[in-house]
Amino acid sequence: MNPATRALLDNIRRAGFAPLQQQGVALARLSYRAGVGASEGPRTPVERVDPLIIPSPEGHPIPARLWAPHHHPGLPVVLYLHGGGFVVGGIDTCEGLCRNLAAQAEVAVLAIDYRLAPEHPFPAALDDTLCAVRWLLEEGRTHGLDPDRLALAGDSAGGTLTATAAHLCRDEGIALRLQAMFYPSVQRSLITGSHQRFARGLLLDADLMAWFDQLNQLHATPGQPLDWRREPLNAPTHRGLAPAWIGLAECDPLADDGRLYADALMDAGVPVQVQHYPGTVHDFINMGRFLPQAAQAHADMARALKAALD
Repeated sequence: MNPATRALLDNIRRAGFAPLQQQGVALARLSYRAGVGASEGPRTPVERVDPLIIPSPEGHPIPARLWAPHHHPGLPVVLYLHGGGFVVGGIDTCEGLCRNLAAQAEVAVLAIDYRLAPEHPFPAALDDTLCAVRWLLEEGRTHGLDPDRLALAGDSAGGTLTATAAHLCRDEGIALRLQAMFYPSVQRSLITGSHQRFARGLLLDADLMAWFDQLNQLHATPGQPLDWRREPLNAPTHRGLAPAWIGLAECDPLADDGRLYADALMDAGVPVQVQHYPGTVHDFINMGRFLPQAAQAHADMARALKAALD
């Protein structure tokens, strides 16, 4: 771990906060939102911030927010999917990153409050993601967006959604310019080396991941894969997917997940760029007030999106 990361974790431990899985769902959601708010870097001003509601076929509204550097029509668009184990997190916890992506990549960024477990276990979040993709294709131009230049991006659980939605978009003939993700969770059946090394003592650990799985009614058994939509590493084929950009934290149980996914994509002929952030931990992208690597990671993803969407 780098010194800044170690100092931050030591300060969190001294504060004596209970782990999320010991707080109960309602308090865990409030705690995660407060933690991100206290740790993220300054939020970049952007000219356009639009609250939106995306209707779903099932009749439930999907709250969304759009950030853009200006009001000129024809901007390419990124659908951003927040992290949080499909249990915590929301638009507010990814707003800092989304503002940076919009400003630095010169794109519109749309984030959604997809449904969360335990009220709505996986794949409800995936269903809402696909609904948002289709809404962008059908309604994006009425909001000044260019749906022909579309990318997906997300972190952690949002990286899972990004990866799986990229597969389903390919199968539906929806062209994506890029699938960009920070430390995605792409499988739960294999105990990787990074999962063993970093299973205890960090913000994301084995107990928290098990709690997320339980609330999502997912019961991973070693050697017995789950529904591939939760484990996109095990999708039937990775051929023909959109190019990928993957950012990984070094001291993260999910680090090997990202590497395994990158290898699978490359084996299938998919262009992949992997960026490692030494000495960092899971969720470091939301710790810009304390960790300079967060701003660098935001800039790196923005650069990849800009190159893909220009």
